[in-house]
Amino acid sequence: MLIAYLLGCLVIAIAAVVFVLRRFTRQITRRAEAAVPPEGQYLDIDGERLHYVDIGRGPAIVFIHGLCGQLRNFAYLPLATLARTHRIVLIDRPGSGYSTRDAQRDGGLASQANVVARLIDTLALDRPLVVGHSLGGAVSLALALDHPQRVGALALIAPLTQPVSDVPAPFRSLAIRHAGWRRWIARTLAVPIGMMTGRTTLAYVFGPDDAPKDFLIRGGGVLGYRPGNFEAGCADVLAAERDMPGLAARYGALTVPVDMLYGRHDRILDCRVHGETMPALSERVRLTLVDGGHMLPVTQPDATLQWLQDVVARMPAPQAPLASQYGAVHPMAH
Repeated sequence: MLIAYLLGCLVIAIAAVVFVLRRFTRQITRRAEAAVPPEGQYLDIDGERLHYVDIGRGPAIVFIHGLCGQLRNFAYLPLATLARTHRIVLIDRPGSGYSTRDAQRDGGLASQANVVARLIDTLALDRPLVVGHSLGGAVSLALALDHPQRVGALALIAPLTQPVSDVPAPFRSLAIRHAGWRRWIARTLAVPIGMMTGRTTLAYVFGPDDAPKDFLIRGGGVLGYRPGNFEAGCADVLAAERDMPGLAARYGALTVPVDMLYGRHDRILDCRVHGETMPALSERVRLTLVDGGHMLPVTQPDATLQWLQDVVARMPAPQAPLASQYGAVHPMAH
């Protein structure tokens, strides 16, 4: 009887802790979304909502953020300067920020590239320059290989370009293979643990540069404290592990110019592995190395803008737009 009583108390205690954790997670989610609300528009693509910001006029530049990020990761760039002469489209990748991703979808690079291609087609962007940071660089490369007619050139900042056998330290907790466990952890432990380790994580991701004190709001970092974004990050890590070998094997088939900007002291992705190897794999690649870490759009916005402007100046002249190869994609008002 005593053992049964003790087991019953243990079950009740565990249930109470789980209840408190789930309630805390919901509260933090509401606060995060109040602090950083959606600021753009939506597209309905295959039943999913893609959140994006569209400003300026002229030749288009599309921005794709990295792992566990969202479109505000580019907020430190002088985008108003670019928007004087260009149409700027910033995307929340599927599952990130305010874009949705069905739990049954695995976050494959080709699938994400297809979503971006449909956005390009729907918004009638004429072979835009595609800027991809970190994992967004891998999605950009998949886009250029699978949909070369939709891309004018790539500008990749600290991109993931090679298979990774060891997940970078700040993201190892995302390598959860069982979907059920991912869902349970996302709704109980992920947010409180993420908040406790947040400063250490940011210091590592940004290092050796300093993370700006306003990154959680201005850079949108606080949106990472939500269950859906945690689950999407898990799926992205596993998808990159699965898809990168096949993607890297195809670089010789690239048909568009690829400019790359890499920090010599990047702690997340080694520039020697992901940057310096690329010119030998494709004659289309041009690499620029600078002193700095992984988050160059945040820590060196002016230098990144100057590099982007140099890339734009070298872009080939736009060709006549191609007819859509996709079915209907419906814009949604915010």
